[in-house]
Amino acid sequence: MAGAGIVVRNSIILVDFIELRRSHGVPLRDAVIEAGAVRFRPMLLTALAVVIGASVILADPIFQGLAISLLFGEIASLLISRMAVPVLYYMVNRKNEVVTS
Repeated sequence: MAGAGIVVRNSIILVDFIELRRSHGVPLRDAVIEAGAVRFRPMLLTALAVVIGASVILADPIFQGLAISLLFGEIASLLISRMAVPVLYYMVNRKNEVVTS
């Protein structure tokens, strides 16, 4: 649940930033690229916090599985959501961009 919450939060942050830039008149393509670049640092810091926090419980045999799944899940979600969310947002909304331009 913790990993899923972080993935959803990262996705919402990206989409919200794209929408904010679009409301300021930035073209869709530029807004998507800017969102991926600008919001990467907060996403990376969140991932590092999870990795450091989960690495503390790696030595505990009971919670070791949880720590491993959090570590690799967060790293994978950072990489995937950073690429997938902006690309999917662009693909879905580019038809609207052509019609309104």
